[in-house]
Amino acid sequence: MTFAFDGSSIDGSSYTYVVGLAQDAPSWLDTLVRAWSTYGLAVFAVLMLVGWWQARHHSARAAVIALMVPVIVVVAYGVNSVFKLLVREDRPCQSLRVRTLEACPAPGDWSFPSNHAVIAAAAAVALLLVSRRLGTVALVAACAMAAARVWVGAHYPHDVVAGVLVGTLIAWSLAAFLGRVSDPLAGRLTQSRLRPLLVSA
Repeated sequence: MTFAFDGSSIDGSSYTYVVGLAQDAPSWLDTLVRAWSTYGLAVFAVLMLVGWWQARHHSARAAVIALMVPVIVVVAYGVNSVFKLLVREDRPCQSLRVRTLEACPAPGDWSFPSNHAVIAAAAAVALLLVSRRLGTVALVAACAMAAARVWVGAHYPHDVVAGVLVGTLIAWSLAAFLGRVSDPLAGRLTQSRLRPLLVSA
């Protein structure tokens, strides 16, 4: 038997309130939020690609940092997966048995912290190192993603708040390390076959 944590005592009432708003909202709004919740992470991938393309026209060091953004996101996702296994919080739709916009995940698909929020926050913070403009767009998108995950019923509010914190802390920690190695790494890579990834022709 798998023992799971019931997070409804933390902010279950806030969750049911938001889910209730979603049920009463216009169908077009629910459709937009549901689409963003499902496909919105692709926007962060596009922003990372744009950031890299712009960075390689600026400097090899900037391009190295831009190329590390997906790595930071993957590390954040991996660390969060460990947190999920340690906490093992049931999805709110399982604990509270409410009707939600998104289909309720199967038992064992843990809720805390939100993977979507972690990925979005880590990408946004890392993108700030590449471009303040792109990072700002990503930060707004990350907040929208966190809110959407509660709106569709996939997570409690504390799940997405924790996800944003985890993604932010991991991205800042890795960014500090990256700042120390980006110059020598850029110098080595520009002398290798990877030079086209760092410097525009």
